[in-house]
Amino acid sequence: MIQLSDYLTLSAILFAISVAGIIINRKNVITLLMCIELMLLAVNLNFIAFSYYLSDIQGQIFVFFILTVAAAEAAIGLAILVALFRARSSIEVESLSQLKG
Repeated sequence: MIQLSDYLTLSAILFAISVAGIIINRKNVITLLMCIELMLLAVNLNFIAFSYYLSDIQGQIFVFFILTVAAAEAAIGLAILVALFRARSSIEVESLSQLKG
């Protein structure tokens, strides 16, 4: 049977990969958004694992709300990126620094 520590190890690996992706690749905005989504997935895995092993539904309810917010964040983020790409013909983070007010 799969133990709780196995799920927590997998979640820690996913979280570390996403943090490394954010630190290593700061040029592409789409990659940054994907790393943030992977980070949320790692947190969701923790919630589900603890919810299952503690026989409590609250973790699964939190996951439902996190997935809802993540879907909205992805949709809005991609819409902003499409608008920026049409205006600037680039989605590199360095070229977007001109948008600071």
